[in-house]
Amino acid sequence: MAIFAFIPARFQSSRFPGKPLAPIAGKPMIQHVWERAARCEAFTRVVVATDDQRIAACVEEFGGKAVMTDAAHRSGTDRICEAALKTGVRDGDIVVNIQGDQPLLEPTMITELVGPLLEDDTVPMSTLKWRIRDSSDIANTNHVKVVTDLNGFALYFSRHPIPFYRQNDTEEIVFKHLGLYAYRMGFLVRYTRLPEGRLESAEKLEQLRALENGFKIKVTETSCNSTEVDVPEDIPKVEKHLVG
Repeated sequence: MAIFAFIPARFQSSRFPGKPLAPIAGKPMIQHVWERAARCEAFTRVVVATDDQRIAACVEEFGGKAVMTDAAHRSGTDRICEAALKTGVRDGDIVVNIQGDQPLLEPTMITELVGPLLEDDTVPMSTLKWRIRDSSDIANTNHVKVVTDLNGFALYFSRHPIPFYRQNDTEEIVFKHLGLYAYRMGFLVRYTRLPEGRLESAEKLEQLRALENGFKIKVTETSCNSTEVDVPEDIPKVEKHLVG
C-alpha cells in the first residue's frame, strides 16, 4: 500500500483569484504547501493537481510535480481523483487531499489523518478537527465546523456554529474542520461519481456528498491548527507565523 498526496490548485476563485500563486514570505503559497507536504516521509509522491498552466509552470520551477486536470471539476476532490488516475494510483492505495491554501500545514497532521485507514480497513475516508479556542472563530463562516458521534464519525459539517448551545451554563465545545482528507483510492473513484447532494449544494461543502449517500467519515482530533488563506487579508497572519 502506497500513500500519495495531491494538492488541488485552481487559479479562479471568487474570493481570491490567483490564490495559489500569491506571494507569502517570498514564495508562492503553493510552494509553501508542497514543501511542507514533502516533509512527510510516508508519502510516495506529492503532486499538484491544477487546471492552470501558470500554476503548473510555477510548481515545475521550484522542482515539484504537477498534473493538468479538467477545468470543469465541481470540487478539489474531483480534481485530485483525475490526477490520481493519471498518476496510476491503485485501488488499495491511500490518497491524501491537501488543500492548496494551507501554507502552515504540520507534517505530523498527516500521520494523524491516515492513521484510521491504516488501522481499520473498513474506514473509507478520514479527516481532522481542531477545538476552537477563540469565540470569534465560531461565528466565522470561513471556518467550517463539525460534529461527530461517540465513535468519532462525522454527523454533520456546517459553516454555521454547531452544536447550538441554548443555555449559557454549558461549556461550549466547538470543533473546526481542517480541510485535509484521506481516501482509499477505490472509494475516491466511487465518491466522485456520485451526484451533488442538496446539503453539499446548500453549504458548498463537498464532504457532505459522502454523508448524504450514507458513507462514514472518520474524524480525528488534532492539537495542530492549520491556518487557511481564504482572502488576501489572511496572508499577513500566515507570514507572522512563518517568520515568528
